[in-house]
Amino acid sequence: MKNLLILLLVSINALSVSSAVLIHDSDSLKTAPTSWWLLDPESDAVPGISTGKAYEFLKGRPSQTVVVAVIDSGIDIDHEDLKEVIWTNIGEVAGNGIDDDNNGYIDDVHGWNFLGGENGVNIEFDSYELTREYVRLQKKYTAMNSAQQQADAEWEYFNKVQKEYNNTVEKMEGQFAGFKEFYDQYQKAERLLKAYTDLEELTREDLTSWDSPDDKIIMARDIVLTAFDNGLDSKQMEKGYEYFTTALNYGYNQEFNPRNVIGDNIDDLYERVYGNNDVKGTFSFHGTHVAGIIAANRMNGTGVDGIADNVRIMVVRAVPNGDERDKDVANAIIYAVDNGANIINMSFGKRFSPNKEAVDKAVRYAESKGVLLIHAAGNSAHDTQEIKSYPSKIIASTGTNVNNWLEVGAVSWKGQEELVATFSNFGKTSVDIFAPGVDILSTAPDQDYQKASGTSMAAPVTTGVAALLMSYFPGLNAEEIKNIILKSAVSYRSQKVNVPGKDKQEKFGNLSQTGGVINAYQAVKLANKSRPKGKKLISD
Repeated sequence: MKNLLILLLVSINALSVSSAVLIHDSDSLKTAPTSWWLLDPESDAVPGISTGKAYEFLKGRPSQTVVVAVIDSGIDIDHEDLKEVIWTNIGEVAGNGIDDDNNGYIDDVHGWNFLGGENGVNIEFDSYELTREYVRLQKKYTAMNSAQQQADAEWEYFNKVQKEYNNTVEKMEGQFAGFKEFYDQYQKAERLLKAYTDLEELTREDLTSWDSPDDKIIMARDIVLTAFDNGLDSKQMEKGYEYFTTALNYGYNQEFNPRNVIGDNIDDLYERVYGNNDVKGTFSFHGTHVAGIIAANRMNGTGVDGIADNVRIMVVRAVPNGDERDKDVANAIIYAVDNGANIINMSFGKRFSPNKEAVDKAVRYAESKGVLLIHAAGNSAHDTQEIKSYPSKIIASTGTNVNNWLEVGAVSWKGQEELVATFSNFGKTSVDIFAPGVDILSTAPDQDYQKASGTSMAAPVTTGVAALLMSYFPGLNAEEIKNIILKSAVSYRSQKVNVPGKDKQEKFGNLSQTGGVINAYQAVKLANKSRPKGKKLISD
């Protein structure tokens, strides 16, 4: 039973929009302090970013509008807390069917959707890159004899991909069988108890306030209480079921290929113009949540407060429920840069990148234009120096890092040995900094607000701080903003923490370059000292 419950928790926590980049709900049964990520480490005893102190320090200083592109699953641009901060392309006339600004994209009023086709059709699901690589290489080597296979440059790589694909699918099918057994038991028990108690929702208090002579009723109650004891309820069970069925029906399905709805040539990596202008798409929770963390309206007294107060969110849809395509990522970066983005948030990732050269070219283009890229490290509890995650700041052709990139891991509000989020990727040199990423309340589609956890949340926290710096200190360039964020991080370098995915502890300083957690107050103070000559000091 213990192993089964661990499986349930892992499966629910792994529910993702793209290769484990979003974890729903808390990684703990405890309750996080309200808006903990905005609080102050000293006065509030949580590893928050000190937003209040930062704005107090900046009081009276003018700011400039910063354009932040969110490359993601889509954004609900009509949300009450976002509609006033959505970027508008002033060179485009909405709905006239003409490319007014001659940028190649028709009616891209608020951004662009690289996962769409004609007549508003959109991709929601896609396969995993592991599956696509397995299919590609299997087809290639089926046509070769043994000697040709052995001599081919990709043969060793294919064996690695084939082994990982087969092992992963076999493991997932076995896990799903175990999950479904408990899931079916839970569903049956829940229906029986609701009929017996005449309750619409079951709670621990209700279930423990009575007894029954009927063994079937008692057994049903024990099943539901066991789930409750481990932080599982009906909603989470449904998420677990969705995770498995989505992965098996789409992610690892060799026959599934939704790409024909777009009408592009997927093999032409440098084809730029395809898609449509439906920036919400069919799966916009993830992008909407990310956007709210960065820039939810701080002035309307509604919902939540974003971190940055003078931002416009450019929507670039390129991330399906599955793994994003390298071609789409490259084009999304280029679109954002060409249309005036100052910062690009990238809360997505995957294990394989067969066309990394196209993404690298786009990343270098962004670097040449002074655009800061902020990327989520991933939620697989891996050391990304050992198990690679893409896209990455390392340019494949040179082996060198770009200077306009921040790689972000996630911390929890619990601190101490539990400082690092249980799911977060890490890496002594591959991860730059950590940021709050557990139990983050933000905007959700259809005027909703929900909590979510993941490095997908930590990245936009960092993006929000970067936008705040760029807005109030416009003389600083992208590389300077990056360095200020790294140098001003609150250090937990010597603190012993639980290492995600491993039964051991290490010093936090071994899990990233800085050994620190981002802090807006410390960053604005350092930015003020680093101001270009001639800029007026703010008194501290």
